[in-house]
Amino acid sequence: MKKLETRADIEELVNKFYDKVGTDETIGFFFNDVAKVDWSQHLPKMYSFWETLLFGQISYKGNPMAVHFPINSKVALEKHHFAHWVKLWTQTIEENFTGEMAETAIYKATNIANLMGHKMEMARRL
Repeated sequence: MKKLETRADIEELVNKFYDKVGTDETIGFFFNDVAKVDWSQHLPKMYSFWETLLFGQISYKGNPMAVHFPINSKVALEKHHFAHWVKLWTQTIEENFTGEMAETAIYKATNIANLMGHKMEMARRL
């Protein structure tokens, strides 16, 4: 196992993670059927997102919360979906990486998932 320390590592992590997500029975349909994700555009955004979060390289510009609201209005993005997303993220990290930055990536993903799950639930109540 290696440490998570470069943009190339992030790209490897994100690619392996979304390979799982794309075929996952619990959340894959959000990406494939609801959002109809264009992976050639989505993956580079995710590389930049995680590079920004983990390494402080300001390469991501966007509002991830805003992107999820239209999906949530079509099909509810519920807390258990975000918990499953974190489970897949954590598994992917633990299978491939070790060290402080790997733990930070899990911690940040957990916080993001909790916040997004809460915001999506609040949006459905409006």
